[in-house]
Amino acid sequence: MLEFLQNFLTDSSFIPHGHCYLWKPSLVWLNIISDSVIALVYYSIPIALVYFVHKRKDFPFKWILLLFGAFIISCGTTHVMDVWTLWHPTYWLSTFIKFITAIISLYTAIALLPIIPQALALPSPAQLEAANCQLKLTLKELESTQAQLIQTEKMSSLGQLVGGIAHEINNPVNFIDANIVIIDEYTKNLLNLITLFQKYDRHLISEIQAFIEEIDLDFIKEDVPKILSSMKMGAGRISKLVLSLRNFSRLDEADKKEVDIHDGLDSTLLILQNRLEAKINYPDIQIIKEYGKLPKVECYPGQLNQVFMNILNNSIDTLIESVIGCQLLVDNAKITGNQQLITKANNPQIRIRTEVLDSNQVMIRIADNGCGMTEAVKQKVFDPFFTTKPVGSGTGLGMSISYQIINKHGGQLKCVSTPLQGTEFIIQIPIRIKSV
Repeated sequence: MLEFLQNFLTDSSFIPHGHCYLWKPSLVWLNIISDSVIALVYYSIPIALVYFVHKRKDFPFKWILLLFGAFIISCGTTHVMDVWTLWHPTYWLSTFIKFITAIISLYTAIALLPIIPQALALPSPAQLEAANCQLKLTLKELESTQAQLIQTEKMSSLGQLVGGIAHEINNPVNFIDANIVIIDEYTKNLLNLITLFQKYDRHLISEIQAFIEEIDLDFIKEDVPKILSSMKMGAGRISKLVLSLRNFSRLDEADKKEVDIHDGLDSTLLILQNRLEAKINYPDIQIIKEYGKLPKVECYPGQLNQVFMNILNNSIDTLIESVIGCQLLVDNAKITGNQQLITKANNPQIRIRTEVLDSNQVMIRIADNGCGMTEAVKQKVFDPFFTTKPVGSGTGLGMSISYQIINKHGGQLKCVSTPLQGTEFIIQIPIRIKSV
C-alpha cells in the first residue's frame, strides 16, 4: 500500500508531458495559456452559482446548482493538472482527478433527468408577464370594487338617514300645514270681530284704548296675515323638500323602475339649493333648465340620483373655485378687456339639457361655465381616488362611482372640458335596460 501511494504521488516512473511537445516554447506556452484560462473560467462559474443560490433563497433547485458547481470545479482542476504534468509526470494523481470528475459528471447527468420535467413546467417569461398583467387588472378591479362598496355603503347609510328624517319631518309638517289654514281662518274672524267692536263701540274704556295703542293693533291687523302667509309658504317649502328627500333616497326603489328623469334632477337641485345661493365670496349660481320631452326611463333611480348629485356637486365646487381661485385671471381680463371672462366670473351658471337621442336612448348634459380642466386632469377624472380638491375635502370616489353606475345601466358618461371654457358631463342611457 505504501509503495502504491509513493508511485501515486511521485513522478519518477514517467517522463513529463512536455517531452511529447519536444519542449517547443510556442506549443508549450499555447497549452499553458489555454489550460490556465479554461481553469480560471471554470473556477469563476461556481462563485456566480453560489452567489445566485445565496440571493435567491426561493429557487427550487439549489442542490443541482451546487452539484453542477462541484462538477465544474473538478473539470477546472483537470486543466490545472494538464499544466502541472508538463514538468511533473504525476499521471496517477491527474488520472484520479479525471476519474472523480467522471463520477461527479455522471451523477449530475443522472440527477438532471427527473428535474427536466419540473423545469419545463416552470412558467416562461411571456407567461409570467401575462400573469403579471392579469394580476394588475385584478388589483385594479379590486380597488374599483372596494371604492364602489365604500361609496355604496356610504350612500346607503345616507339614504336611510335621509329617508328616516323625511318620514319623521313629514308628519309634523303636515300637521302644521293643515292647521295653518284653520288658524288663518280663526285669526281673520277674530280680527274682523275686533274691527266690528271698534266700529260700533265709540266709547271704549280708556284702559282698553290705551292697551290698543300700546300693542299697535292696526299694525297687528296688517302683519298677522303676512306672518300666516309666510308660515304657510315655509311649510309648503318644507313639504316640497321632504318630498324631494324621499324621491332622492328612493329607499323603496332598489330595483330598476320606470321614472321621470326630471323628477330626479329637480329633487337633487332642491337638496343642493343652499349651495346654489349667494355667499360672501361669490354670487348666486344660476340654474338654466332646458328640459326636453322625455319618456319614462327604466333605471335604478337611487343610483341615478347619486350620479346627478356627484356631477352637480362637482360643478358647484368648480364654479366656486372659478370665482375665487380664478380671480387673478379675472383681474388680467379686466386689464386686457376680456369681457367674456369677466361675465363668466360674475355670472356662474349650470345648464342642464335633456333630450331623446333616438327611440332607444336619452341624453342628459350638465355643463358649467367655470375655469374648465386641463387635458391631464380630464384624462384622470373617472379614476378611483383621483381628486383635485385639498386633502380632506374629497374622497376621489364620486366620479368613478358615477361612471360605474352609468356603465351598469348600459350607458356612457363622458367629460368634455377646455381650460377657461367650462366643463360638460354628458350622460347617455338607454330608455330600457337590456337584460343580461
